[in-house]
Amino acid sequence: MGKTILITGGGSGFGKAAAIGMARNGHNIIATCQVSPMVTAMREEVTKLDLGRRIRVERLDLTDPYDIKQAQGWDFDVLWNNAGQGEPGPVWEIPVDIVRRNFEMNVFLPLTLTQGVIQRWIREGKHHGKKVVFTSSMGGLFTPANWGTYVSTKHALESIAEALQQELAAYGIKIQTINPGAYYTGYNETMADNPFRWMDDSKNFTKRADLRKGFDDFFATPEGKMDAQEMIDRMIEIVPADTGKFRNVCPKVIEDMLKDHQLKAWEAQI
Repeated sequence: MGKTILITGGGSGFGKAAAIGMARNGHNIIATCQVSPMVTAMREEVTKLDLGRRIRVERLDLTDPYDIKQAQGWDFDVLWNNAGQGEPGPVWEIPVDIVRRNFEMNVFLPLTLTQGVIQRWIREGKHHGKKVVFTSSMGGLFTPANWGTYVSTKHALESIAEALQQELAAYGIKIQTINPGAYYTGYNETMADNPFRWMDDSKNFTKRADLRKGFDDFFATPEGKMDAQEMIDRMIEIVPADTGKFRNVCPKVIEDMLKDHQLKAWEAQI
C-alpha cells in the first residue's frame, strides 16, 4: 500500500533522488525545498518525469516558523527529516556561533518540526503506523578530526532518535535512522568548503592549505567518493517500510568499520 511521505531537503541530493524513486514505486511524496527557486526547478522536473500525480513540491525553510507550522498541518504517514548542513574545521578553533547555527539547522529545527507532527498525530488519534526517519550519518557514530562540529550534531540526532523510539513505542510510532557513508552527492564536497570562509592563516593555528589537503586526500580515497546510487536504492527501500532495523548504516564496509571503532574506543588511551 502506498504511503504519503514528507521529505525535508527533497530538492537535491539523496532526498530528491529517493523522492523520485519512491514515487515510481507508488508512494505519494511531499518533497520540500528550502528556497523558492528550488521549488520551481523541482516542479518542472517532476512534470517532465510525468510524476505530477505522485510528487507534490512545496517550500519548507526550516528557519521560517510559518513554514514549519504549515508543514505540521499537512497529512502524511512518514516524516523524513533529511535536510541538513555541515560545518567542518578544527573544533578548537571554529567560531562558536557557527557551531550553534549548525545545531540549530541539524538538531533544533528538525526537532521542532518533529514535535509538532508527532503531537498532532497523537492528539488526532492518527499515530498508529506512523513513522519518523532521520538522515544521520556515519559521523553520528564516530568522530574524525576536523569534522567534530558537524558530526556532533549527528551524534545528538542519534540520541534524540533513540529516545523517541522508546518514548513513542506505546503509541505505535516508529523511529528510524539512516547513516550514509561518504557518498558522492556534492554534499560532503561543498561542506568541506565552509571553514575556508572563516579560517585566517594570520589568526588561526590550523593552516588553510593543511586542512584543504586533508579533505582532498580523503575525497581521493574509494571511501571518500562512493557511488550514491547504492544509498539512494537503500533509502527508497527503507523510508516507506513498516519493518526494518532502527539504525541503517550503508555501505556494509562502513558499518563494520564503525563497529570496530566503537569496540576499540573502550581500550583507547589518552
